[in-house]
Amino acid sequence: MDKLVSPELSIFQLDLPDPEKDDISLLEFSDRLQKAWSICERFDLHTDIWRGRILRAIRDREKRGGEGRGAGFLQWLREMEISKTRGYALIQLAESADELVVEGSLDEKSVNNFSRRSFIETAQSSPEVQQMIAEAANKGNEITRKEVRRLSDEFTSATSPLLPEEIRQRTQENLLPSKIVAPLAKELSKLPENLQKDFRNILKESPDVDSIKEITTTAKCLGRSNDASLSLRALQRENLNLEKATQEAQRIDALGYFADALTQAKSIEAAVMKLHSSWRRLGDINDRLWVESGSSTPYLRDVINALQSLSGSTMRVSLGEIYGGKRIRLQIVEEQAEQIEPPEIKKLS
Repeated sequence: MDKLVSPELSIFQLDLPDPEKDDISLLEFSDRLQKAWSICERFDLHTDIWRGRILRAIRDREKRGGEGRGAGFLQWLREMEISKTRGYALIQLAESADELVVEGSLDEKSVNNFSRRSFIETAQSSPEVQQMIAEAANKGNEITRKEVRRLSDEFTSATSPLLPEEIRQRTQENLLPSKIVAPLAKELSKLPENLQKDFRNILKESPDVDSIKEITTTAKCLGRSNDASLSLRALQRENLNLEKATQEAQRIDALGYFADALTQAKSIEAAVMKLHSSWRRLGDINDRLWVESGSSTPYLRDVINALQSLSGSTMRVSLGEIYGGKRIRLQIVEEQAEQIEPPEIKKLS
């Protein structure tokens, strides 16, 4: 299971062009650099697969131990200076390698034909696309990210049940480019079934490039609006009819603005929640530091006092030279409520 051929490569063997030579054309210079970069990506791929397997072994050993809290695993990540997100991403990469190499039809030596990004995208593709890519890699073909996306787009455009038969047929006959049709299927998958049906009916009547682009844009805006509205607490406080509001925005050709407004509102709420958490944490730490310090630590006390501008109920933050050196003053007011609400933050100036 853990056999994976490592690339026989030394970092000192890369054929890099001499930047001081004038007899090398810009095209040749760029081409040789691109090839060297691709070799580095393949080398990184093998390294990250093994790192993922190491982290997976640590995680699984801890589960077997019984406590299952993950403290040892997190400690290892800290010691290796690896973030938790990257740690789990490496484990996922190792599992993808097992899926493609051990359980799939990809030969071990064929991993050398992938760049890191193309390998990850292959692992995220459908089984049918994985099979096609594995066959090409096993023949010795170099697999690029562009190639993976092309095959994935072609497969999606020709087989997705979200698309009307007219679109699938025209794509198979090369009358419609798959790189335009595939994003349409992706955006339709995010919408409720009734909207999918409406758009399919429109496309049956006009299975052309302009209609596909227009509906893809509309579906994308609707998907963003739906996603943001489901989690926006500001919209849960009132009896709002989001469906009709969306229809009105679409009728006046302002659906894009409406989606952007909801998306920005979602970002603001998330930022407020994060700000509140950091604000409370800083206040607790400042209090502990003040208790531990004393008259013998005047400089430490000066720093603690300076941080009061960020840990008190009224915050003052400089926006920097980009905004003309202006400062923004916010007041955080925590109020009891029946439902959990984000803390109210008032902009004073």
